[in-house]
Amino acid sequence: MSTEPQRILVIDDEPQIRRFLRISLVSQGFVVYEAASGREGLELAVKEAPDLVLLDLGLPDMDGQAVLDRLRARSQVPVIVVSVRGQETEKVRALDHGANDYMTKPFGIQELLARIRALLRFREATQDTPEGQRYWGNGLLIDSSERRVWRDGMPVHLTPKEYAVLERLCRHSGRVVTQTQLLREVWGPSHAEDTHYLRIVISKLRHKIDDDPGAQSLLQTEAGIGYRLMIEPESADDPADKKENLP
Repeated sequence: MSTEPQRILVIDDEPQIRRFLRISLVSQGFVVYEAASGREGLELAVKEAPDLVLLDLGLPDMDGQAVLDRLRARSQVPVIVVSVRGQETEKVRALDHGANDYMTKPFGIQELLARIRALLRFREATQDTPEGQRYWGNGLLIDSSERRVWRDGMPVHLTPKEYAVLERLCRHSGRVVTQTQLLREVWGPSHAEDTHYLRIVISKLRHKIDDDPGAQSLLQTEAGIGYRLMIEPESADDPADKKENLP
């Protein structure tokens, strides 16, 4: 664990909420930055490079979902949405757009602190993951350095959650990754039982990257356990004919 104080950016237009969060977080040893608007929050995210963001959706200048999209375009900083919007559609939309967790106001501060600690522990544990690897198999190419995917030479558009699931399956290519592991790593520790989120993403991924749902499927299901991606890390001595149609 780093000895440096961890930094949290709070983006919320309610002064009382910001004050409550600042007092609670500072008492736990965190450094806190505050923004009352989406634009100010995005500027602070660039300037201060926080370790985690607490994001409200009802901001005065732009919707929090748009702030989340812009954060995800430049960073994988953990984001917990903290909002009065409790509808399932709002939660699913935020999670699909890259939020790591979602809490509905009013919330218990101890539960929020526990979720913050869990996400920060996971972030530290995964910071040493090597980047720049390319994976390919049966016409599919994933470039982790560019966070881009191609199928038969054509670019494939993936949502942040779809890419995050695919990238983690790539790390363990050819091996089964459990549902619990994927949920913990992509959605966060508090979502380890939310298998319906994962099933939806896997279904969309399979439609986008896999044209053979049978025995030769690239994305295979191990019933009741998890998923396996049949793909290989690209190496310098791979035969040229296998890569001739790849970008």
